[in-house]
Amino acid sequence: MKNSIGTSVILTLAGESHGEAIVAVLDGMAPGLPVDESFMAEQLRKRRPQGPTDTARREADNYRILSGVFNGKTTGAPITILIPNENILSADYAATHTLARPSHADYTAHIKYDGCEDWRGGGHFSGRITAGIVAAGAIALQALQAKGITVGTHILSCAGIQDLPFDGIDPELTASQIRKVAALDFPVISNVREAMEARILEAKADGDSVGGTIQTAVCGLPAGVGEPWFGSLEGALANAIFSIGGIKGVEFGSGFSLAGMRGSEANDNFVVKDGAILTSSNHSGGINGGISNGMPVIFKAAVKPTPSIAKAQETIDMQSGETATLELRGRHDPAIVRRICIVVSSLTAVVLCDMLALRFGTDYLR
Repeated sequence: MKNSIGTSVILTLAGESHGEAIVAVLDGMAPGLPVDESFMAEQLRKRRPQGPTDTARREADNYRILSGVFNGKTTGAPITILIPNENILSADYAATHTLARPSHADYTAHIKYDGCEDWRGGGHFSGRITAGIVAAGAIALQALQAKGITVGTHILSCAGIQDLPFDGIDPELTASQIRKVAALDFPVISNVREAMEARILEAKADGDSVGGTIQTAVCGLPAGVGEPWFGSLEGALANAIFSIGGIKGVEFGSGFSLAGMRGSEANDNFVVKDGAILTSSNHSGGINGGISNGMPVIFKAAVKPTPSIAKAQETIDMQSGETATLELRGRHDPAIVRRICIVVSSLTAVVLCDMLALRFGTDYLR
């Protein structure tokens, strides 16, 4: 398995949904960075289920930092974070564990790992593993904030209900929008929470699920971060975001809509404002030639409907090779768009710490 990401700042994940614990190791962070454990706990709380629109599985996330932090600061050694699993119901999966759940990794994992995979709750492929991303990301987010770099993600759409997008052109306005959504449990810019929740609950009542899109913004990232070709900022971020289960599409700036524009519409003209070099639009999402240009970095991601649904589904029995009907038991999210926002922000922060270290040196964040 490939469970690590990064070159200079490296995040490694371990654990299974119903195993003893989730583990995250963040290696390469500079020494002397403050670690606010109350902030880490708050970030984990935002990822946790909180109401009827989320799964009924509730975990306290009583994490422990085992190494790499001393007297409230990073030591420069690998930071190891352990998050116990304390609310597991493996019996929910025992009767159907040979049936491949549609659009899950059950079948592919079974083939790749020769039937040795931990199938309980999705094992290592479970969304539960993202708790480790959020815990490690809390350290990365704080390090970026100290350098004036802010990261935020909101629900852009869910089940047909649209939120306002990030401004993406005015850095100050975009930064204020980031601060707003980063403080919310249900991160939206406009007053659409109730409408989105109503659509999610409608799907839940029908034994079904819904998906949506999320949008991430980064403000304060200096120009010059990223590499051309195979080390591009877009490539590093897309690689990370696509690693999160449920993400099936990523686009930067105006993305696919650029295909319908003329060059005169799509080009971002450079301007000088208050002594800073900016662009008059931001169709490129703050990146040119794989390198940040100083504008807000903006990207969207498509989140598929949660594949675990209560409706009967046709599948195959991986043991017998015969067709079967699957009726799932267990605790599942009717939508993951809310909970995935903090995961995307956290992993984005880890990637940016890595890219900044590669550009300016490992002590840049000190």
